[in-house]
Amino acid sequence: MVVSPVATVWPGHSYPLGAVYDGAGTNFAVFSEVAERVELCLIDGRDTTETRIALEEVDGYVWHAYLPGVEPGQHYGFRVHGPFDPSAGQRCDASKLLLDPYGKAFHGDFDFGPALFSYDLNDPDGPAAGGPPPALDSLGHTMTSVVINPFFDWAADRAPRTPYHETIIYEAHVKGMTQTHPGVPEELRGTYAGLAHPAIIDHLKSLNVTAIELMPVHQFLHDHRLRQLGLRNYWGYNTVGFFAPHNSYAASRQAGGAVAEFKAMVRTFHQAGIEVILDVVYNHTAEGNQLGPTINFRGIDNAAYYRLSDDDPRCYTDYTGTGNSLNARHPHTLQLIMDSLRYWVTEMHVDGFRFDLASTLARELHDVDRLSAFFDLVQQDPVVSQVKLIAEPWDVGEGGYQVGNFPGLWTEWNGKYRDTVRDYWRGVPETLGEFASRLTGSSDLYEATGRRPGASINFVTCHDGFTLADLVSYNEKHNEANGEDNRDGESYNRSWNCGVEGPTDDAAVLALRAHQVRNIMATLLISQGTPMIAHGDELGRTQHGNNNVYCQDSELSWMDWSLVDKNADLLAFTRALTALRAGHPVFRRRRFFEGRPIRGGDEVRDIAWLTPAGHEMTRQDWDSEFGRCVMVFLNGEALPEPDARGRRIVDDSFLLCFNAGETPVDFITPASDYAQGWRAVIDTADPAGRSDLEVFAGDAVPVTARSLTILCKSR
Repeated sequence: MVVSPVATVWPGHSYPLGAVYDGAGTNFAVFSEVAERVELCLIDGRDTTETRIALEEVDGYVWHAYLPGVEPGQHYGFRVHGPFDPSAGQRCDASKLLLDPYGKAFHGDFDFGPALFSYDLNDPDGPAAGGPPPALDSLGHTMTSVVINPFFDWAADRAPRTPYHETIIYEAHVKGMTQTHPGVPEELRGTYAGLAHPAIIDHLKSLNVTAIELMPVHQFLHDHRLRQLGLRNYWGYNTVGFFAPHNSYAASRQAGGAVAEFKAMVRTFHQAGIEVILDVVYNHTAEGNQLGPTINFRGIDNAAYYRLSDDDPRCYTDYTGTGNSLNARHPHTLQLIMDSLRYWVTEMHVDGFRFDLASTLARELHDVDRLSAFFDLVQQDPVVSQVKLIAEPWDVGEGGYQVGNFPGLWTEWNGKYRDTVRDYWRGVPETLGEFASRLTGSSDLYEATGRRPGASINFVTCHDGFTLADLVSYNEKHNEANGEDNRDGESYNRSWNCGVEGPTDDAAVLALRAHQVRNIMATLLISQGTPMIAHGDELGRTQHGNNNVYCQDSELSWMDWSLVDKNADLLAFTRALTALRAGHPVFRRRRFFEGRPIRGGDEVRDIAWLTPAGHEMTRQDWDSEFGRCVMVFLNGEALPEPDARGRRIVDDSFLLCFNAGETPVDFITPASDYAQGWRAVIDTADPAGRSDLEVFAGDAVPVTARSLTILCKSR
């Protein structure tokens, strides 16, 4: 239903795009190069009736108007009149009420009925090569955009700005982290307010976490296919709005209330000294392939926002495995990405971003290009360039695996670290040289581009794959609940020699699994670089062998907080490790090891690699079969960097005794040139990592099979 237009419409401004309330009215602006006519639609609170206003002003393909008196809470959308010719890549359809690409908040839901699609759903070929689309109005079947109140009392909020070498990242899901926590009030569970509750903050602080990396919180939709299966897009890698916090994560039911609640959450984290990093998905949108719904980008300017197939512009180039790829080669799409990033930093006060399938953003023609326009824009941007930028350095296209190849400003999820640490603790002897590189910050990947060890985001598990407890318990995935006949997710895990697949009552097998969990957690937290802990790994969280819970919004994927008591030793062990890392700069150096004396008179280097017999390793030793066992000396007196005041840092020295073999090994501590004596501070053979071992130079340190013992130089 169309009602009479409003009385007053001013020309307004073409920038900023979206809906911007200034205290007296709202400016609306939307880009479309292909449009012939654009209407702003003001929607009533029930999303059933609309007032259409023609946007008469157009500057540089931006259609705009200012409406005095339009206030926060107003629902709205756009209708774009223009060519509908899928064979030419044009998909304008004025029967579709379109979401604002710059919308700061959204209301309602999608029903995935025929009205959302610009073709006859009974046609197996999808959109025809020509002819008009079915004139089914989507008002009442789609979400609506909402004007927000941009004003917020940030009080004395300050970004923690924790340097990478002091950072410990904790990857978490807003709902999964809070849904079952007994200390979080029931009405706040699964929400931004619940995540900021003291019960959650206290847990993170006890782990010495300095940054929480949130899985997608941009507004996303739940796929129609998953809904039909009774599932949901739990992870949220299905964005429809790059400026809006996902509305169902808000305890507030007021339209637009998610914005203030998200800001309050960030302010609370900052008060606790914890940064907020967002996992962002700028590589594709929720509109899917050519058979997907027309929600916003497709109907506004299909060819500008998406990479179309050169052979058939009806279809989309898909580097993401989701049906489409955002067109980061187009200036207005690049502008949208950069405007979104700046908005989340300046208006929402977040501290950084992890870019999902970041290689897709770097594709100019088809290859990944380190000199792409996207990298140029980020490098020169005075806001975005100053926050944490973390790449997932791969996509599913040819040549997409780009670990180590991102520009100097970026850090990267180090997939090679993940694979190497897994292989080492599985007992693969030929990984020793590779393991040494990963343990010391992956200089082979990052030093040539002027980056430091912090550029390596070290992880062994993350949201995508097995939890740490499941990693050592399952050789095969068990994703049957996902409705894809167990075809989805990584196909195998390789043997961990734990004896039994899956759940067991065998005490020996359970002990071995727990031991391997401690080995991996300890390795992660003493490695040079920036460690990332997957939420719940410190508690032994399990997904019962499901390594792809993207569609499981249930107890299978949520944190099980009863494990705090059941696995108290593992939690205490993890806390001891993070405290060790936080307390000793030798585990979080800002610069790579040089392998030689730092000062002229020193005989002992900053790092030394030793055989179990306590002798420096030779080339032959590196290639020998004993490679499952190695001893590493970290010289705390040879730290090359000063502190913030320019004072020389001196730390304790440490001896790391790694035994990935299947039999116990006696490690002989090196000569007194290294230290007169040593005391154990962590022993992964103990459930809580405790040890009272003290030895002198030349003494034996017994290290059980599949164990790591960390010794500190005695004072």
